[in-house]
Amino acid sequence: MLRRLGKWFGLAAAMVLGTPLLAMAQAAGTGGGGDGLRAGLIGLGAGIGIGIAALGCGMGQGKLAASAMESIGRNPNSTNQLFVPMIIGLAFVESLTLYSLVISFILQGKI
Repeated sequence: MLRRLGKWFGLAAAMVLGTPLLAMAQAAGTGGGGDGLRAGLIGLGAGIGIGIAALGCGMGQGKLAASAMESIGRNPNSTNQLFVPMIIGLAFVESLTLYSLVISFILQGKI
Protein backbone atom coordinates (compact mmCIF):
# COMPACT_ATOMS: atom_id res chain seq x y z
CA MET A 1 0.00 0.00 0.00
CA LEU A 2 2.79 2.42 0.92
CA ARG A 3 4.68 1.65 -2.28
CA ARG A 4 1.62 2.33 -4.40
CA LEU A 5 0.97 5.59 -2.56
CA GLY A 6 4.61 6.58 -2.99
CA LYS A 7 4.37 5.86 -6.70
CA TRP A 8 1.35 8.15 -7.08
CA PHE A 9 2.95 10.91 -5.03
CA GLY A 10 6.12 10.59 -7.11
CA LEU A 11 4.11 10.85 -10.32
CA ALA A 12 2.25 13.90 -9.01
CA ALA A 13 5.53 15.52 -7.94
CA ALA A 14 7.03 14.91 -11.37
CA MET A 15 4.03 16.55 -13.03
CA VAL A 16 4.17 19.56 -10.72
CA LEU A 17 7.92 19.98 -11.23
CA GLY A 18 7.56 19.63 -14.99
CA THR A 19 4.87 22.30 -15.29
CA PRO A 20 7.02 25.42 -14.62
CA LEU A 21 9.50 24.33 -17.28
CA LEU A 22 6.76 24.48 -19.88
CA ALA A 23 5.39 27.77 -18.54
CA MET A 24 8.72 29.50 -19.06
CA ALA A 25 9.22 28.19 -22.60
CA GLN A 26 9.17 30.73 -25.42
CA ALA A 27 6.31 30.79 -27.86
CA ALA A 28 6.94 29.60 -31.40
CA GLY A 29 8.23 32.21 -33.86
CA THR A 30 5.40 31.68 -36.33
CA GLY A 31 1.75 31.28 -35.56
CA GLY A 32 1.94 32.36 -31.89
CA GLY A 33 -0.16 29.37 -30.82
CA GLY A 34 1.90 28.79 -27.67
CA ASP A 35 0.56 31.88 -25.89
CA GLY A 36 -2.64 30.17 -24.79
CA LEU A 37 -0.68 27.18 -23.51
CA ARG A 38 1.66 29.47 -21.56
CA ALA A 39 -1.25 31.32 -19.98
CA GLY A 40 -2.97 28.07 -19.06
CA LEU A 41 0.15 26.62 -17.50
CA ILE A 42 0.79 29.80 -15.49
CA GLY A 43 -2.79 29.66 -14.19
CA LEU A 44 -2.44 25.96 -13.38
CA GLY A 45 0.88 26.55 -11.62
CA ALA A 46 -0.59 29.38 -9.56
CA GLY A 47 -3.57 27.26 -8.54
CA ILE A 48 -1.47 24.23 -7.62
CA GLY A 49 1.02 26.43 -5.75
CA ILE A 50 -1.61 28.10 -3.59
CA GLY A 51 -3.24 24.72 -2.94
CA ILE A 52 0.00 23.14 -1.76
CA ALA A 53 0.81 26.18 0.37
CA ALA A 54 -2.62 26.17 1.98
CA LEU A 55 -2.42 22.42 2.65
CA GLY A 56 1.02 22.66 4.23
CA CYS A 57 0.18 25.70 6.33
CA GLY A 58 -3.09 24.17 7.47
CA MET A 59 -1.31 21.02 8.59
CA GLY A 60 1.34 23.10 10.35
CA GLN A 61 -1.22 25.21 12.15
CA GLY A 62 -3.11 22.11 13.24
CA LYS A 63 0.02 20.49 14.61
CA LEU A 64 1.07 23.70 16.38
CA ALA A 65 -2.32 24.18 18.02
CA ALA A 66 -2.63 20.51 18.95
CA SER A 67 0.81 20.49 20.57
CA ALA A 68 0.04 23.65 22.53
CA MET A 69 -3.32 22.32 23.72
CA GLU A 70 -1.74 18.99 24.72
CA SER A 71 0.95 20.84 26.66
CA ILE A 72 -1.64 23.00 28.40
CA GLY A 73 -3.68 19.89 29.18
CA ARG A 74 -0.71 18.24 30.85
CA ASN A 75 0.29 21.36 32.78
CA PRO A 76 -2.58 23.88 33.13
CA ASN A 77 -0.32 26.35 34.93
CA SER A 78 1.67 26.91 31.72
CA THR A 79 -1.25 28.52 29.88
CA ASN A 80 0.10 32.06 30.21
CA GLN A 81 3.58 31.00 29.06
CA LEU A 82 2.33 29.10 25.98
CA PHE A 83 -0.47 31.31 24.69
CA VAL A 84 1.54 34.24 23.26
CA PRO A 85 4.23 32.12 21.54
CA MET A 86 1.47 29.94 20.06
CA ILE A 87 -0.34 32.96 18.60
CA ILE A 88 2.92 34.35 17.21
CA GLY A 89 3.74 30.98 15.65
CA LEU A 90 0.28 30.77 14.09
CA ALA A 91 0.73 34.26 12.65
CA PHE A 92 4.07 33.28 11.10
CA VAL A 93 2.58 30.14 9.55
CA GLU A 94 -0.37 32.13 8.20
CA SER A 95 1.99 34.68 6.68
CA LEU A 96 3.49 31.92 4.52
CA THR A 97 0.07 31.27 3.03
CA LEU A 98 -0.40 34.97 2.36
CA TYR A 99 3.00 35.15 0.63
CA SER A 100 2.01 32.30 -1.67
CA LEU A 101 -1.28 34.10 -2.39
CA VAL A 102 0.66 37.23 -3.40
CA ILE A 103 2.93 35.15 -5.64
CA SER A 104 -0.10 33.54 -7.30
CA PHE A 105 -1.56 37.02 -7.94
CA ILE A 106 1.73 38.07 -9.53
CA LEU A 107 1.64 34.98 -11.74
CA GLN A 108 -1.96 35.69 -12.71
CA GLY A 109 -0.87 39.17 -13.79
CA LYS A 110 1.56 37.58 -16.26
CA ILE A 111 -1.29 35.99 -18.23
